[in-house]
Amino acid sequence: MMKTLTAAVAFAAVLAGPAAAFDPENMTDAERSAFRAEVRAYLMDNPEVLMEAIGVLEQREAETQAQADQNLVSSNMDALVDDGFSWVGGNPDGDITIVEFMDYRCGYCRRAYPEVEELIEADGNIRLIVKEFPILGEGSTLSSQFAIAVRQLHGDDEYEAVHEALINMRGDATEESLSRMAETFGYDADAILEQMNSDEVAAEIAETRALAQRLQITGTPTFVMADQMIRGYLPLEQMEGIVDSVRADRG
Repeated sequence: MMKTLTAAVAFAAVLAGPAAAFDPENMTDAERSAFRAEVRAYLMDNPEVLMEAIGVLEQREAETQAQADQNLVSSNMDALVDDGFSWVGGNPDGDITIVEFMDYRCGYCRRAYPEVEELIEADGNIRLIVKEFPILGEGSTLSSQFAIAVRQLHGDDEYEAVHEALINMRGDATEESLSRMAETFGYDADAILEQMNSDEVAAEIAETRALAQRLQITGTPTFVMADQMIRGYLPLEQMEGIVDSVRADRG
């Protein structure tokens, strides 16, 4: 913010006087002092100019970040949509793909879960890809290991049910609590726990973490919707708006 404010002050300074007169390199100390006083007086009389300049700079920074994110998404698209292991839900042939990097212990992921489900169900033409991205400690890692182990041993349908159970789970995720969950679903708890610690599960988590690093993703949830990256929770109405905008752009 300080960098933005400094730049905005410089921008406002240009507005305070003729562009041709603004040559700080050739100013005398007296001229520089007088100029600073004039700028200060101008900003005190017209504070809205400073706020407007900050707004313009922040908008430009947001646009630059959005373009950088689009470039990252484009260069990593194959890994995002076809890594060979991430669970795919919704309509597998949907005209729009949403990729979600999520953590079961993340409060905003839990908040987003029913809204993403509502979007997928109501729309009917969206493919959802879930990336297991545990970043919030041991409970997160155990939860992702459990979900991946279930998918590897029992398939996608069982993963979907366990995914919902884990995102709604109350209390700590431990080997004991996950063993009880496995038994509730009718699985061999020992087999699940053994698979959780397998190289196959570790490889999937490591590959997703490497992808997240390339995309400069450090938090959850993070969504990739078409070529846009949304870092953080997004309300249902805004997700619907992005989907509509993507389809409109495609004609």
